[in-house]
Amino acid sequence: MAIFSVYVVNKAGGLIYQHDSYSPRAEAEKTFSYPLDLLLKLHDERVLVAFGQRDGIRVGHAVLAINGVDVNGKHLPDGKDVLEYLSNPANYPVSIRFGRPRLTSNEKLMLASMFHSLFAIGSQLSPEQGSSGIEMLETDTFKLHCFQTLTGIKFVVLADPRQAGIDSLLRKIYEIYSDFALKNPFYSLEMPIRCELFDQNLKLALEVAEKAGTFGPGS
Repeated sequence: MAIFSVYVVNKAGGLIYQHDSYSPRAEAEKTFSYPLDLLLKLHDERVLVAFGQRDGIRVGHAVLAINGVDVNGKHLPDGKDVLEYLSNPANYPVSIRFGRPRLTSNEKLMLASMFHSLFAIGSQLSPEQGSSGIEMLETDTFKLHCFQTLTGIKFVVLADPRQAGIDSLLRKIYEIYSDFALKNPFYSLEMPIRCELFDQNLKLALEVAEKAGTFGPGS
């Protein structure tokens, strides 16, 4: 499945919509006997692997689930501390799923604000007057694409770096926003978008973009 994350940022830098339509690639699940042969540590309210890479488990990966039940940061759903649970021999054998730490809602809000600031800085540093700001950031694992409207609303898509048709997807998302958010009498400008028709049509647009596929290596 194609990797897509869609964010809508208002002109003040606030995140007003987010949608993730992918499953993380780097997840590994394994059953362990006591004692656990990985060194875990608590960092930013998450339990992370500090030492002991093996079987797809990497340093920096977080504990995502225990015995098939998702954890909430450093706690199990029943409130038990993850590290305390894993230190008790009576709880073994135990199945643990590891993967990249998942962003919290607050972290996504912070990142949206940071990108808003970088976008403004990019516009100001450009040697050309009237620069449109940052339209794309590229890494080896994803590309960030941004389309800003005349009213300052930013539509941001994170996708596979080889994904085709992102420009068309951004403009399609803008059309969906115009048709199903702006024309909704219950929607207030700059406020979070909570509209079922917007969600439904966005998902359809992502499905169409996914069918466009990716370019081959070296394209």
